[in-house]
Amino acid sequence: MARAQAGDEQAHARLLARLEPILRAFFVKRIGFKTEVDDLVQNTLVRVHTGLNDLKDPGRLKAFAMKAALFELHDLYRGRYHAREQLYDPGQPPEQAEASQPAGLEVDVERALAVLTPRARHIMELRAYGYKYEEIARMIGSTEPAIKMQVKRAFDKMREALAMILLWLLYGAGG
Repeated sequence: MARAQAGDEQAHARLLARLEPILRAFFVKRIGFKTEVDDLVQNTLVRVHTGLNDLKDPGRLKAFAMKAALFELHDLYRGRYHAREQLYDPGQPPEQAEASQPAGLEVDVERALAVLTPRARHIMELRAYGYKYEEIARMIGSTEPAIKMQVKRAFDKMREALAMILLWLLYGAGG
């Protein structure tokens, strides 16, 4: 890390190469094997590359990279993410999965996260960064079973909130 920050290009390349499979697994786990994964990984690596010199604590590299990945994922979920290049032949229609989503129907993950307590939201963010339950428990002074239960309750609460938002979008907004 120190050599990469000092300008050693080989160290920098090795650092990014080691992050790549971690980031790829993060995105695949969340959105599946979609064409966007490659772009999300690349854009995250660019964020890490450009911000690497600002990172003061080398031990926070993984958290730094996972936060960059989370920003990319949020952009995707909010509908602000667009691939930098076409990933299909313009003469052929795009993937069926992309065409099957109703136009204009986007769910705001931030609104769903807003129903959580600050503690629950912090735990969910740590999970999104890739921390294990055991690590989160140590970080916030709790037990692993308690953290697992809080994550389950947070998902249940968010699922309810998303269902309400979706119902409102489908039936409430249209009259």
